[in-house]
Amino acid sequence: MALAQRIGERDAATGTHGAAVASALRTIGTEREGLACLMEAVADGLGAPFTAAVERIGRARGRVILTGMGKSGHIGRKIAATLASTGTPALYVHPAEASHGDLGMVQPDDVVVALSWSGETTELADIIGYAKRYRVGLVAITSNAASTLGREADVCLTLPKAREACPNGLAPTTSTAMQLALGDALAVALLEARGFSAREFSIYHPGGRLGASLRQVREVMHTDAQLPRVTRGTPMRAAIAEIDAKGFGSVIVVEADGRLAGIVTDGDLRRNVFRADLDSVSVEAVMSVNPRTVNPETLLAKALEIQESMKITALIVVEDGRPVGLVHYHDLLRSGVA
Repeated sequence: MALAQRIGERDAATGTHGAAVASALRTIGTEREGLACLMEAVADGLGAPFTAAVERIGRARGRVILTGMGKSGHIGRKIAATLASTGTPALYVHPAEASHGDLGMVQPDDVVVALSWSGETTELADIIGYAKRYRVGLVAITSNAASTLGREADVCLTLPKAREACPNGLAPTTSTAMQLALGDALAVALLEARGFSAREFSIYHPGGRLGASLRQVREVMHTDAQLPRVTRGTPMRAAIAEIDAKGFGSVIVVEADGRLAGIVTDGDLRRNVFRADLDSVSVEAVMSVNPRTVNPETLLAKALEIQESMKITALIVVEDGRPVGLVHYHDLLRSGVA
């Protein structure tokens, strides 16, 4: 809050712009205070029911049904999407529509997570009653444990009281920020409990740069006849011809048994270009030993990080010490990861 006041005073002469910035900082600061209260609550009394909620959802054989009205409903939709994308099947059911047939979406093996700041949202009555009648697990996210929702829930996650960022104290701002943060915490705790891997994550995120970054090197690497490769003892004249033929700016050097020995890159050639015997010496006189390698399961995002941090354009893909592929920087660009 002090930061907002300082900026507001500094920008007072700039009119609307300064006032808008100060307002933004007050809003963010107020919501940050709410999140700090939430952290304290989870570390204290909220920790036990949070653990119970994670365990109950983790045991469920069905899906997680998120529900809530108004802004809580919008937060519920987002939590459902986050759960579904991280390995916990979930969907959002509008409580008003539930009363007109959509209760059929809720099955006995499911767990309902209902969001209501007051815990007295009228539209939730039917879905709460349905959950109790058919023994569907019910987790409440509310600020009022003594409310109808809080009392009827099998697990009640009681949010701490916090001031809304709205100057009238009415528009859901801090409260929805806390709901969203707690929903993210549930999703991540479930993800970690299930050991949900990056590979599994990629199944649900095939599109865009995120999807590309979660693909594996084996999906883009060059193999077999495309691989620029010579054996130890090959004259540099032949190695240079292999570099030219394959077009990757490098050639992999292997031992007689196929194990990786080194690599000759364009950089190695530049460093040795003035050697009078360059055409006649063998590759081991020029090659770089211990080149950077990855395995076929390496994520493209990791391969890109290695290439950019090491300032190299090609990575050798190895299995059991033997080169099985090569991935070039251009392959990563074409994949969309960069």
